[in-house]
Amino acid sequence: MRLPALLALACAAALSADPIPEAARQNGWFIGAQAYTFKEFSFFEAVAKTKEAGGKTIELFPGQSVKPGSKEKTHHSMSDATMAEIKAELARQGIHAVNYGVVGAKGRDDVQAIMAFAKKMGLYAVCTESTEQVAHWEEAAKQYDVKVSFHEHGGSMDKPKYKVWHPLYILGVVESRDERIGACADLGHWCTSNLKPIDCLRILEGRIVSVHMKDKADWGRSEVVVAGKGVVDMDACVKELIRQKFDGHISVEHENDWKDNVQQVKHNIDFVKQRAK
Repeated sequence: MRLPALLALACAAALSADPIPEAARQNGWFIGAQAYTFKEFSFFEAVAKTKEAGGKTIELFPGQSVKPGSKEKTHHSMSDATMAEIKAELARQGIHAVNYGVVGAKGRDDVQAIMAFAKKMGLYAVCTESTEQVAHWEEAAKQYDVKVSFHEHGGSMDKPKYKVWHPLYILGVVESRDERIGACADLGHWCTSNLKPIDCLRILEGRIVSVHMKDKADWGRSEVVVAGKGVVDMDACVKELIRQKFDGHISVEHENDWKDNVQQVKHNIDFVKQRAK
């Protein structure tokens, strides 16, 4: 084979993102935790707690201490040496990093830095609310072959400047874009917005990249509870994901009981694993 052909193959390989490994699949699902669930601890501790809860994947967020006593933070600007240290700990614990966010971007340079980091870390996706940068996200998704998931927090029609809370807005942003551009389905935040999560999942069919799994005690602003104890019809949501042949990852977010929530995370992980695809 001639040198130009070899170089072309090498470049193609460099831009080919690793899928979530089959070793991380449990009863058909890629499921674990958003490290933010363990924000009172370091990332290394979050990895250990995810493993204790029965998960095999983890989603990083920007700003968590890397390990106890370290001044280093998980961030897309961290050094190659720190990334290597994180990768080694993930491999030691048997946990796979799948996503990074929620992270903001103010322009193309930010998007490029975030997506280059995601590529180096071998991530499946990044998670952001910066829909105004969708053209840059699409460009980078194609360049690095990394998915982009637009995430929502709670919102309402009386605050029109914040738009990403509604799945119809997200659908409008992503539906004409590359297939790697989609949504992060945060089931609990839809309840905060007084939207039924099952309806939102249906609206975004075919465009769901990842799921943030949490149940809420009531509609509107209320505390997070474990799956099946709140207003999210979690069983119906899991069945809908199966119907849609969703094959991204689910990250449990138990934003409660901050100092001692491993068992609550385990409850949610088990809830999903018991409903095999």
